[in-house]
Amino acid sequence: MEHADDEKVPKRVGVSTLTGVSETALLTLNGRATQARHPHPIIDDAMAVQLADSIAYDFDKFGRRTGQEMALRSLAFDKAARHYLSKHPSATVVALAEGLQTSFWRLDAALPDARFRWLTIDFPPIIELREQLLPTSDRIVSRAQSALDYSWMDGVDTSDGVFITAEGLLMYLQPEEALGLITECARRFPGGQMIFDLPPVLVKKFAPKGMRSSRHYRVPPMPFSLSPAELANLAHTVPGIKAVHDLPMPSGRGWFFRTVFPALWQFRPTRQFRGAYTLLEFG
Repeated sequence: MEHADDEKVPKRVGVSTLTGVSETALLTLNGRATQARHPHPIIDDAMAVQLADSIAYDFDKFGRRTGQEMALRSLAFDKAARHYLSKHPSATVVALAEGLQTSFWRLDAALPDARFRWLTIDFPPIIELREQLLPTSDRIVSRAQSALDYSWMDGVDTSDGVFITAEGLLMYLQPEEALGLITECARRFPGGQMIFDLPPVLVKKFAPKGMRSSRHYRVPPMPFSLSPAELANLAHTVPGIKAVHDLPMPSGRGWFFRTVFPALWQFRPTRQFRGAYTLLEFG
């Protein structure tokens, strides 16, 4: 006989279809949700907590100690998006390989009278999961396809500006794929901006098979990375790129993430070996 309380327990959704790079969407979701749950959160992301709680998955697979890096990355992306949207309030935001990010709702809450539109691009299993678990909005459109299938560009309304995010995407592509995507975005969206992140340049050399986050999980290989100097050179080698901005590391919680990590990010002797948050301006 079932107890009445059992009916109040929401059924969680399985995610066995998320494999390979798509499974990293769960890794980044776990990082944001863990930080949002912290007694002293560095990110306000109640949607990430609700989403993680709705998924039947052993998040301990990624390791019990979840650092602040995923949440700090999202904060850096949010800051750049808010800056662009404050000047182009009706712009279209294109979230490439969006995974289980919840950026739309954080930005919508942060910007009064928000009118920006949102285009999610990702593989069918991710899109199906997002449509099943996340709220709907008449300002959100989803396309179930690879970011490398450039047909998504044909449906972007450029009249009010375009802001493209590639959070946790380019490093998993082959160099020619990543640079090809950047080049085509610069060609198709003059006046727009694009933000992406990359790992330290040494990762592809010392972890060609991917890095282990725990005994039970290895992050997929990351064949693409560029140093800040190489990224700055894109303004001279890729037609349509007007400026390249190396973005700072947001301040986190605790002595290391509040003071040391942001300082090391800008420390000149090691700057060319660290990862990067890069904002491109298209001319």
